[in-house]
Amino acid sequence: MVLLKSFKNIFLVPELRKRLLFTLGILIVDRIGLLIPVVGVDINSLSNLLQQSKQLGGLLNYLDLISGGGLAHATLFALGIGPYITASIMMQLLGMAVPQFEALLKEGEYGRKILNQYTRYLALGLAVFWSSTYAVVLERNNMVLVPGWSFRAMFILSLAVGSLFVMWLGEQISLYGIGNGSSMIIFAGIVARFPGYIHRTIKFIELGNIDIVISLLVLCMFVGVTAAIVFLEKGERKIPVQYARRVVGNKVYGGQSSYIPFKINTASVMPVIFASSVLIFPMQIAQMLSDKLEFLSVFIDPRSLVHNIVEALLIIFFSYFYTAIIFNPEELAENLRKGGGFIPGYRPGKKTAEYFTYILNRIGLVGALYLASIAVFPNILAALVTLPFYLPGTSLLICVGTGLDLAAQIESYLIERRYEGFLSAGRLKGRIAR
Repeated sequence: MVLLKSFKNIFLVPELRKRLLFTLGILIVDRIGLLIPVVGVDINSLSNLLQQSKQLGGLLNYLDLISGGGLAHATLFALGIGPYITASIMMQLLGMAVPQFEALLKEGEYGRKILNQYTRYLALGLAVFWSSTYAVVLERNNMVLVPGWSFRAMFILSLAVGSLFVMWLGEQISLYGIGNGSSMIIFAGIVARFPGYIHRTIKFIELGNIDIVISLLVLCMFVGVTAAIVFLEKGERKIPVQYARRVVGNKVYGGQSSYIPFKINTASVMPVIFASSVLIFPMQIAQMLSDKLEFLSVFIDPRSLVHNIVEALLIIFFSYFYTAIIFNPEELAENLRKGGGFIPGYRPGKKTAEYFTYILNRIGLVGALYLASIAVFPNILAALVTLPFYLPGTSLLICVGTGLDLAAQIESYLIERRYEGFLSAGRLKGRIAR
C-alpha cells in the first residue's frame, strides 16, 4: 500500500506528471524507430550470421547495446545515440587540450552553444563513418540484396539521419522530460532486452543446456552485483565546513557548521559510457581489416583478457577525467573562502584546494576501481559459465546508475511539493564513507 501510494503521488504533481509522460512518449518514438528496417538488407541472413559467426556477432552485439537492439537488425535507428556520445567525449578532450576550445568553455552559455553545435557536426561525421563500416561488413558477408553504391548511399543516409534524430530526441528529454536524455535512451534499450534474456534462459533450462541450480546462482550473483552498485553509488565522503561568525549591525551571521558531500563515484555512469564508445573504434578496424590486423581481433571478444584489461583502464582514466571536469578544487576553495567558510585544520585558499585534490584523488581511485570491477565481472562470468545471453557490466552499471538518478529527480519533485518520497524511507539517503 505504501509503494502504491508513492507511485500515486507522482501523478499528483502536474509538472512531474507532464515531464514523465513526455519522456515516455519520446522513448516510445525511439522504440518504434528501432522496428523500421533499412531497405536492401537480408535480415534473415544477418540473423543467421550473428548466431554462427562468433567474431562478427561479438562486434555487432557490443555496438547493439548502445543502439538499443537496432544494429543487429539493420533498422533506421541502428546507430542510436552512440555517435553523439563519442562526439561529446572528443569535444570534451579537445576542450582541455586545444586553447580555442578551452576559451569557448569559459565564455559561459554562448561558448557552450558553439561547442554543442560542433559536437553535432562531429556526431554527423561519426554516424557517416560508422554506417559506412556497417555497409562494408554487410556487403562482405553477402547480406545485401543488391550490392553497390546505390545501396551504400541509401544505407548511409538512412542510418546517419536516424542517428541525428535520436540525438535530437535525447536533447528533448533533457530539456522537457526527466533524466539525462542520452542515458535514458540507452537505459530503455538495455531494459527492453531483459524479457528476451529471461525467455532464452527458461528455454535453455528446459533443453538441459544449463542446470537450474547454476541458473539460480547466476541470478543471485547479478542481484548481488546490483545491490553492490546501489550501495556504493549512494556512498559519499562528507567534508566538514565551519563558517566564521560575523556581526553586521545588531545581527549575527554565520557560526554554523555544515559539510560538502563528495560521492565515491563522482562521475556516475559516464566513464562506462565513454569507455564503451571508445572501444568501438578498434573493434571496427579489426572487423574491416581482419586480414591485415589480426592482432586487433582480441578487442572484439568481450571475454578476452586484453579486452577486459583495456576496458578497465579506460574506465579508470575516464573516471578521473570526468571528475576533473565536474570538480575544480581551486574554484571550490575560492568560493568557500568568499562565503566565509573554512575546513577545520586547513587554511583557506591554496591549502584547502590541496586538501580537496587529495580527497578527490583518494575517493576517485575507489570509485574508478569499483566501476572497472563491475564492468569486467560479467565478462569473467560469461567465460566460466555458458549462458544464453550476454549482459555486460557496462549495461548493468548504466541501468542501475540511470535508475538511481531518475529516482532521485522524482524524489526531489515530490519532496518539494511536500509529498511523501518516492521510496518508503521518504528520501534517497547517502551513506558516509570514512
